[in-house]
Amino acid sequence: MREKTVCFSGHRPEKLPFNGDESIFEVKTLMSRLFREINSAIFQGYTTFVSGMAKGVDLWAAKYIIEQKEKNHSLRLICAVPYQGYGKGWKGVDKWDLNWILYKADEIVHVSENYSPYCLKKRNEYMVDNSSKLIAVVSDFNSGTGHTVRYANKNNVEVRLIKF
Repeated sequence: MREKTVCFSGHRPEKLPFNGDESIFEVKTLMSRLFREINSAIFQGYTTFVSGMAKGVDLWAAKYIIEQKEKNHSLRLICAVPYQGYGKGWKGVDKWDLNWILYKADEIVHVSENYSPYCLKKRNEYMVDNSSKLIAVVSDFNSGTGHTVRYANKNNVEVRLIKF
């Protein structure tokens, strides 16, 4: 399964241009670049996609995979949730998106039972360990996404960077 699996990493909205406001042209362009990379991976034969379920890039990717699954029934979405109860305090559209994606997912993996200072890092490493490609949307390499890119490089996982 790992050979045909892609995982995602990217910044949360507050670190994206215009706080990730999807109505802004620059953010739409960034999303388009992400979707192009996903389409390229599908064209190359990748069928399983792993989202870490963070706000921003992870949720964009997961929603896009769900859309693509309607056209291509061989695609699978795995949600790598960092811990039990993740997103419990989310509100509004973020909470709705999280719950909808989890409902539509083919598999949900809770990487840790409880929150800990290391559970997000553990989730990121789990995704890389179970993938052969990482698509990362990044501007700040001193971040969780930066660590994930370095971890993927160290473990010979192909990395496709979308820099902004």
